[in-house]
Amino acid sequence: MLLKHCEYMMSKFQKVFVVTDGASRGNPGASAIGYGIYDSDWSVVEEKAEYIGNATNNEAEYRALVAALERAAHYCKGEVEHYSDSELLVKQLKGQYRVKAGNLKPLFEKVLKVKGKFTSVKHQHVRRTDKRVARIDGLVNEALDGY
Repeated sequence: MLLKHCEYMMSKFQKVFVVTDGASRGNPGASAIGYGIYDSDWSVVEEKAEYIGNATNNEAEYRALVAALERAAHYCKGEVEHYSDSELLVKQLKGQYRVKAGNLKPLFEKVLKVKGKFTSVKHQHVRRTDKRVARIDGLVNEALDGY
């Protein structure tokens, strides 16, 4: 498990930025999740990546978001701005795509439940080359390499 944590001592922020990524080597296959939580200046509050076992890529993407939101709730009850390179995840959470896959429905519901801890959560799709996502992708790959 990779963890970087600034000593904020669980201080509260009005808004945090969250970046998530999930990866699967094989689909399903060995999988890892990662996230970063940042303050309004994009300073690191917490970054983490961990191996999660066998999962599909989409399951890993959802599990990364669940983990990130659960941790973000320790720092913020206000606004969350979430960034992901998973177009499926973002479009499902925005209601643009239906969640059809049976394996994703419980994860989708879990995200909706955890989102209730905040006044608002906005999801943004960004390209994999976005430097914020690339950083978390690197941490995820380190977690997979360490397995």
